Amino acid sequence: MTQSATPTRSQRLERLSFNRAHRRLLVGSGIGWALDAMDVGLISFVMAALAVQWKLDMTTTSWVGSIGFVGMALGASLGGLLADRIGRRQVFAATLLLYGLATAASALVTSVAALMALRFIVGLGLGAELPVASTLVSEFAPARIRGRMVVALEAFWAVGWMMAALLGYLVIPMSDDGWRWALAVGLVPTAYAAVVRHKLPESVRFLESKGRIEEAEAAVRSFEEASGPSVAEPVEVPVVEDLADPVREQHIWSPRFRVRTAALWAVWFCINLSYYGAFIWIPSLLVAQGFSMVKSFQFTLVMTLAQLPGYALAAWLIEVWGRRPTLASFLAGSAMAALAYGHASSTTEILLAGCALSFANLGAWGALYAIGPEIYPTSIRGTGTGAAAAFGRIASIIAPLLVPVLIRAGGNGLAFTVFSVAFAVAALACLALPEARNRSLGRV
Repeated sequence: MTQSATPTRSQRLERLSFNRAHRRLLVGSGIGWALDAMDVGLISFVMAALAVQWKLDMTTTSWVGSIGFVGMALGASLGGLLADRIGRRQVFAATLLLYGLATAASALVTSVAALMALRFIVGLGLGAELPVASTLVSEFAPARIRGRMVVALEAFWAVGWMMAALLGYLVIPMSDDGWRWALAVGLVPTAYAAVVRHKLPESVRFLESKGRIEEAEAAVRSFEEASGPSVAEPVEVPVVEDLADPVREQHIWSPRFRVRTAALWAVWFCINLSYYGAFIWIPSLLVAQGFSMVKSFQFTLVMTLAQLPGYALAAWLIEVWGRRPTLASFLAGSAMAALAYGHASSTTEILLAGCALSFANLGAWGALYAIGPEIYPTSIRGTGTGAAAAFGRIASIIAPLLVPVLIRAGGNGLAFTVFSVAFAVAALACLALPEARNRSLGRV
């Protein structure tokens, strides 16, 4: 690519090194991401507590877990569409407000029906937030570190899940109302919505696509100023040619996008099926195996800690090795770990296999979120990532409902063998995705 005498705003963003503006964006988005993970994680501990306290059978308990994912499927699709129309930041803030209020209200319910209704609303907000946040970070990150930044964003998921595990371990067992106090923490995202709305920048590429040139220029200058006087000469970054031509027809199922869209949807479906089938149910399954509620929550907390090194390795590999091989390897590792967990019998085997599954699976999630925004142009980036997430949420709806059926048919061994096969299918599907390491996101 030949640099013009006057670089575009996107090119000016590409030449920047990682600076305090990138850090503010990453941490600001990451806190929202962690709060999302905390909410998703909490329901697995609430399910285990309510199964004992309200004497719920496995089918009813599974619906408490699944109904939120129905909302997430709808939210992911609508969130992506809205992000392409009214902006990434606006949708991000609105989703925090929505699911924060609904989670806090869940602490007051007195029936399963009321809890399920509010969990659906929670899901709408949660589902919309994730693809929007990853898109926003991707559109500010220089190509040479974009994958690493998105994996770092995804690593906040581990922080949020650990917060959920700590609440589950320290708060929920304290009393019969422990789960209510844990859900009351949902008010935190509501307050944080104001921070997102006023402190995080709007995507430059989105602003340009809407003709808001002065705002786009101001956003770029704020990132340049954060680099100080050391802004380098423009860096040559190859453009993904099939994303760069705005004249061609652009929708996610047009001929030049249909293969990557199908592959991305397949990966999202399989990884959602396995991840949520396993981790939503692990606390309850441990209780069913004879462990006390406190001990099962403790085991889950230990497994959750293994997520962080998984993210760290993925963040390193994704830039030195590439997106596809990193994602495929972590998915293959997840398949082996799921198989091992399903056949674990001793406490040591359960902990080791659970940690391996947590390590590999969350590394795969980090790589997946890095890939999604890179394979579509600005005009359909939010739609493309949101639609893939929405399709994946169909699997996350099915997964909690499927687990009781599989457990009755063949125990933990059958359930986790199914999850292992799904991970393997995802590993194969990701090979059809384009490799975008060190490539620009392209022109609007």
